[in-house]
Amino acid sequence: MSRPLQRRTYLALSAACFLPVLTLQAVAQGSSAPPAEVGSELPGASLAGSTRMRFFGLNIYDARLWVTAGFKPAAFWQSPLALELTYLRSLSGNAIAQRSLDEMRRGGPISQDTAERWLAAMIAAFADVKAADRITGMHVPGQGAKFWLNGQPRPGIKDPEFSRLFFGIWLADHTSEPRLRAELLAGVAP
Repeated sequence: MSRPLQRRTYLALSAACFLPVLTLQAVAQGSSAPPAEVGSELPGASLAGSTRMRFFGLNIYDARLWVTAGFKPAAFWQSPLALELTYLRSLSGNAIAQRSLDEMRRGGPISQDTAERWLAAMIAAFADVKAADRITGMHVPGQGAKFWLNGQPRPGIKDPEFSRLFFGIWLADHTSEPRLRAELLAGVAP
């Protein structure tokens, strides 16, 4: 494979790492028990749905959405929730952060100053990942987002608007991948 083609392939895979922009396939998860960080931060959370992200036939990650009683998809930002991604390949944390910001812009304009601040915060929060690594993101209404890598805390982002737009990548009506949204929300009433 030529060097430019290798680079384009790597960039394409990196861009797909944390976002619902590609072909998806629902995947059955082996356990309906939440990870420890979800169990301790969201007591009583239940599995709303799960899916597998694929890109050109390659498995990228498995995703599971955890919600609490009273969760309403149309107002997802008003309830605590956790999105758990288990990676199936190695990906760059910087690429995860940049692609996240690109997708967050689908939710509305973001000023340049805010975009720079959020990008720096995401780069700090999102480490490079390898196969079997698990990133859990938690939306805390009115406060912001918390993150864990393999159950270990990472820097959070204390900004409610960031958190609403970030989790909107997967859960907002304007998501770039409505099929992913439907699979993650399959177990909750509309």
